Amino acid sequence: MKIAPSLLSADFSRIAEQIDLVDEAGADYLHLDVMDGRFVPNITWGPKIVHDLRKLSPRTFDAHLMIVEPERYVDDFRQAGADIITFHIEATFHAQRLLTHIRSLGARAGIALNPGTPVAMLEDLIEDADMVLIMSVNPGFGGQRFLPIALRKLEQTRALIDARNPECALEVDGGVGRENIAAVVAAGANVIVMGSSIFGAPDPGAELRYLRALAAPAAVS
Repeated sequence: MKIAPSLLSADFSRIAEQIDLVDEAGADYLHLDVMDGRFVPNITWGPKIVHDLRKLSPRTFDAHLMIVEPERYVDDFRQAGADIITFHIEATFHAQRLLTHIRSLGARAGIALNPGTPVAMLEDLIEDADMVLIMSVNPGFGGQRFLPIALRKLEQTRALIDARNPECALEVDGGVGRENIAAVVAAGANVIVMGSSIFGAPDPGAELRYLRALAAPAAVS
């Protein structure tokens, strides 16, 4: 089970310090939410920011592209230092082609599903994915409440992965914290994105360690 703190919730006036805190606490990935103001009603950062952040940490950079036409930008994010590049199935007409292209760049290829998108949409794509991301909120803003339907979708996706691509990671993003981290791990997630749950705590590093301990029983059961 891996934890990916979402830098969208960090204090960017102290970003190097915030990254150091979660690095030292054992964060596995750093999650980078890329928003264009079109696919989602918010705007965050582009490749330049990712490139500059890359200097601050050796951790795996997990770039989540919440943008239309992601195929136009994946090369730039790879060059900026993204190790995993995840795009939304709802945002492109040629998902299989894009998964293959991301892998050809030397990155791991992920595909994300919004809460209203059924897991069945993955049926013809799962073998080409290195990661599936189940959104447990509607994307666009941090601090939203977890949607319980995500637990069923995680279970369905876990069954599909285990049957057809066991090496594929299963990530969940949105509203995960102390009260439900064990449940999402029990439902099959093995990469957990958390933003405000970690960076909203007085001590983000201590909170990350505590959250990992909460998830551990579910991870080994």
